[in-house]
Order: sequence, then C-alpha cells, then structure tokens
Amino acid sequence: MAEEQAVRAEEDTVAVTIENRIAWVRFNRPEKRNCMSPKLNRQMLKVIEELEFREDVGVLVLSGEGDAWSAGMDLKEYFRETEAQGLWAIRKSQREAYRWWNRLRWYEKPTIAMVNGWCFGGGYGPLYACDIAVASDDAQFGLSEINWGILPGGGASKVAADLMPLRKAMYHAMMGENLTGQQAAAQGLVTESVPHDQLKARVQAVAEALLKKDGHALRATKWAVRRMIDMTYENAEDYLIRAQEALHSYGGVAARKEATRQFLDEKSFKPGLGTFDTSKIKD
Repeated sequence: MAEEQAVRAEEDTVAVTIENRIAWVRFNRPEKRNCMSPKLNRQMLKVIEELEFREDVGVLVLSGEGDAWSAGMDLKEYFRETEAQGLWAIRKSQREAYRWWNRLRWYEKPTIAMVNGWCFGGGYGPLYACDIAVASDDAQFGLSEINWGILPGGGASKVAADLMPLRKAMYHAMMGENLTGQQAAAQGLVTESVPHDQLKARVQAVAEALLKKDGHALRATKWAVRRMIDMTYENAEDYLIRAQEALHSYGGVAARKEATRQFLDEKSFKPGLGTFDTSKIKD
C-alpha cells in the first residue's frame, strides 16, 4: 500500500491535458513553486516520451501550476537528501534531470515553454530545451546561486551564455538579480513576453500556427538550428545540404511537391505570407 501511494505521488508531480493536438504539460508542485525533485524528473521523462509519438499530439507546451514555472531544483529532495546517500545518489539524480532535458531538446515535435511565473536556476535547463519560449511580463527569471555561495550549474550558466549577450549573461550570473519577463525577452532569454492575462492565448496561437505546418519539415528545421550553434559557416552549410537531402527521403518529398503544386499551379498560397495546406499531402 505504501509503495502504491509513493507511485501515485510521483505520478502527480506532472499534470497533462491534451486539447486539439496540443499537449499542455505542467510542473505540478505548486506548493513548492514547482521545484524539480527526483520524482518529478522521473515522471517528466515518462510523460514526454509517452506523448512524443502520439498521433493526437502535434505540439507540446510546458508550463507550471500556480504562480511559478519552476523555481529550479528542490534543495531538500534533489540536493540534501541525495548528498546524504553518497555520490551514487547524486549522479543518479543528475542523470534523471539531464535525461529529460536532453530528450526535450531533441524532441520529435515542436515545444513551447509557457513561462507563467518564477523561473530560477535549474529551470533554465528545460527552458532552453524548448524551441520557443513565451513569458508573462511579470514572470521572474533568476540565477540566484551566487547569493548562496555556489555557481549556476546544471547547464544554467551555459544557457545564459548561449542565449544572452556576453555582458548581460555575465551580469545576470554574477549579480543574482532577477529579470522580469519583459527584460528576459529584451536580453534574449525568451522569445517574447506578453501581459499575463494574454499568455495562454498567445501560446495557443503559436501552437495552432505550428500545427498547420509540415511536421517533418518542423523537426528537421528545429534540429538543424540547434546543431548549427557551434558550427562554422562552412560546416553548417554542408550539414544543411545533408539535412535537406535526408528530409526529402524521409517524408519530405510529398510535402515539398504538394507545396510547389499549390504555389505554382493553384497559386493558393505565398510562402512569405503563410503556410501551404498540409491536409492535401498525399503520402
């Protein structure tokens, strides 16, 4: 009985709702500002892997219950309790967290971070893993590690350095001062920021726009952009040629031919002004 209760508690750390091919996945520890515990990390991996190839899911949105997105790693359960068990427990907890962040970075389908509130420290891992990030204007972003004597680890420093200009990233990591959603957008940490009461509507609009595009092309595009971050121009150019060839041989030929037909023959769409009608693709 106790084991069953423990399993249920772990399952409850993540909430999921699927509506019109959008999977709304939520950190579900509002009483802890959605801090990530080992239980939550294990459950999140299970959830996103189960959703990845479902036909009724085209876009995944990651958000948080209550007034937080995620305030980072749970100091008691993720750090103190695992450290008390020894190095093996520390490494296990780290792998459980990094595994689902990595899975999310290379997800088969588009992902959106809907940052509804506090986003601190370890929360930068899944934030970076999502393809698009839309924040509430009054969300709070922070690398507070420096304020209690450690550095922003777990990839948080790398996220700031990759997404923000160097001087902004350095100040953010060294000063331990928070950024609002608007400031985070201005400095490149998130895609955009909107008033809190418009947050879900804006994310839904972005998700619905993505659902209209060809899934094979979206997957190839998001993976290409991530792969090219550390490439030279010449290496990126070569990679993109191979990626385009792979797309053509793996689901992309029919989409490209149909888009070309609609543009040249039907003249029913213009690529610079919208997407083609993917419902007419013939496999």
